[in-house]
Amino acid sequence: MIKLPMNLFPQSRQIAFLGNYVPRCCGVATFTNHLWQAVSGQAGDSRCIVIAVNDRPDCYAYPPEVRLSIEQKDLDSYLAAAHKLNQSRSDVLCVQHEFGIYGGAAGIHLVSLLREVRMPVVTTLHTILQEPDPAQRLVMEALTRRSDRLVVMARKGAEILMEVYGVPESAIDVIPHGIPDMPFTAPHELKGRLGIADKTVLLTFGLLGPGKGIEHAIRALPEIILSHPDVVYLILGATHPHLVAREGETYRTSLEHLAEDLGIAEQVLFFNRFVSHDELQEFINAADIYLTPYLNEQQITSGALAYVFGAGKAVVSTPYWHARELLANGRGRLVPFRDPPAIANAVRSLLDDPAGMLEIGRYAYESSRSSIWPAVGRRYLESFDRARSRPRAIPGPVLAKSSYSTRPGKLPRVKLDHLIRLSDGTGIFQHATYNVPNFHEGYCTDDNARAFILCNLLEDPAMPHTKQDPDLLATRYLAFLAAAFDRESGRFRNFMSHSRQWLESHGSEDSHGRALWSIGIGTLRSHNAGHRRLCNELFERGLPASLTFTSPRAWAFSLLGIHDFLLTRPDHAESLHARDELIARLLECQQQSGKPDWPWFEAHLTYENARLCQALIRCGPASPHSTALEIGLNTLRWLAPRQQSPVGHFRPIGSNGYLNSTAQPACFDQQPVEAQAMVAACLEAFRTTRDDCWWREARRAFEWFLGRNDLGLPLADPATGGCRDGLHPDRANENQGAESSLAFQISLAELTAAEHLQHQFSTLVP
Repeated sequence: MIKLPMNLFPQSRQIAFLGNYVPRCCGVATFTNHLWQAVSGQAGDSRCIVIAVNDRPDCYAYPPEVRLSIEQKDLDSYLAAAHKLNQSRSDVLCVQHEFGIYGGAAGIHLVSLLREVRMPVVTTLHTILQEPDPAQRLVMEALTRRSDRLVVMARKGAEILMEVYGVPESAIDVIPHGIPDMPFTAPHELKGRLGIADKTVLLTFGLLGPGKGIEHAIRALPEIILSHPDVVYLILGATHPHLVAREGETYRTSLEHLAEDLGIAEQVLFFNRFVSHDELQEFINAADIYLTPYLNEQQITSGALAYVFGAGKAVVSTPYWHARELLANGRGRLVPFRDPPAIANAVRSLLDDPAGMLEIGRYAYESSRSSIWPAVGRRYLESFDRARSRPRAIPGPVLAKSSYSTRPGKLPRVKLDHLIRLSDGTGIFQHATYNVPNFHEGYCTDDNARAFILCNLLEDPAMPHTKQDPDLLATRYLAFLAAAFDRESGRFRNFMSHSRQWLESHGSEDSHGRALWSIGIGTLRSHNAGHRRLCNELFERGLPASLTFTSPRAWAFSLLGIHDFLLTRPDHAESLHARDELIARLLECQQQSGKPDWPWFEAHLTYENARLCQALIRCGPASPHSTALEIGLNTLRWLAPRQQSPVGHFRPIGSNGYLNSTAQPACFDQQPVEAQAMVAACLEAFRTTRDDCWWREARRAFEWFLGRNDLGLPLADPATGGCRDGLHPDRANENQGAESSLAFQISLAELTAAEHLQHQFSTLVP
């Protein structure tokens, strides 16, 4: 609920700041506080106020400059704040943007606020993604349209805005991350206060999390200590609160155990707290060398790096974007990612040359004077003036409007009734007689993998809320997959009897690929930390088998899982190799089998054909295979009309004969998994190209479930979420098995999430 103090805004000139704010413990909150102080100190008679984004039920004890707080997940709170800002007649709104701090899919609630406010907007971008997902891209495009000025903290950020988002250079201000104006101080003067007077101090600080790469710095210490036994490594900062909520102190504990295993526990000192600004300055001043071994090259801003650079400290860093720019021309030392020996060599070379190290620090200090907070405050005021001078028609469209209609009300609601009916404590039954589970046929990995995929899709933030919590179901299906995996062979078994007896030593290649796909999704999408850990373990153990397969569909299923797994572990070497190898195999199939009139991967069109296209469209852009995306789109473009009736509805290739290049396609039996594959592939193509033709194809395939088919008979039962098992020439198959019902439910979930997201954006267009 929004907090509205009485007499909120006086009728006077003022500058409003929007973002996280102290005492909330995060980098953006600290930055917003320092920026408010800097601008307030330079703004003369202007009044500076703060609107804070609140992430917990009870409000923080904010300082007096916070005149309003917004509840992160409450859209009405954003709209009410916009109304109050308009009443205040603020001159300018300065927004701090970071993915994850605003509500809605990719923070879309912020866009709703910005559309309503009537003053110029200056947005500071703390993260600029070079490869955003579809929701992130739409939000970024909205921000760039609605902001009168965009502030980035490094030149690389400006380049990405221009190249990826088409922002004109004239709309961008490059203003460095502010730093406190500290004197250039020799470290020994402050070490005594911290009880390390006789030590050489290496320092890393900031909220702790796996992306900081601290384990690589710890692994470098034994080699450093060999020649410099007085070295200690201070790791300063609390674990990120969101990480604590999700995983506890697992990462910090792993670092402590690593130091113990290496025999250097006494040289690694952890300070597990969020320190005050004054304490932080003492720690920085006491340091000899600052280590920043971050793992993500695409980090565009590091407040910690800016602070130590401005204090005149020698820095050893991995070459993420901000470090590469700030430490260029001899202002620090850059080392490769994940390379402890290189870290050790860089630190030792500095410690072996104290005069040279001091000179590097002094050079950094002198180079940073334009970044002290008062100077940054003046730069922001100049940006505000430029924003005020730009005439703006308000309200105006902040998002490009697509030509298709989202029609969100036309889709059925997601219902899990039939899914629950088909499931027991072991997993989901394969088959049903009408809508009654068929115990005789037992269970299979294929269907439990599909069911686990559905449960993870239902956790998508773009999905409308459903009363039925999928977590318990997801636990059952994942437990089945874990039991199906044979650790000795590295393969998933497929069929299990009702008496819980496995009926084979290992399953088909396709079932293994589907299992990899589902647990790959689980590593990325599951909100359950235990599920994510188990998925990660199963994926790593099950991945090698995919390279022994000969089935193109097994390759495609595996690729879809690899893609999501790599989003959580982008440098996982085995997954990168498997992705590139499996894509190469699909491309080789297409090259060998494809002809001008039959550009397909095989001599026949059989089952789940569109998955081959989907795998290339999704995975191709990140791979070294430059033609993968183009071939994926071209083959899907060729496939679509071959799955369409003369009157325009979706007609999948029938399973009674399929199709080869010299015959007519089999019209029956038509299977739900064909419509599901086409929906997914076309949505992937739409997200990649933004071409509305793919949206229409996805809708066409989905409407097959609802009765837009050769017999005009609906297969899906929207009341329960069940789906009939297919179309015969004269009737629908009345049984509602797991494969068919899950094909409908997954298609519905994917299309619902896509439409819900698109509808959120389209409603922002006047």
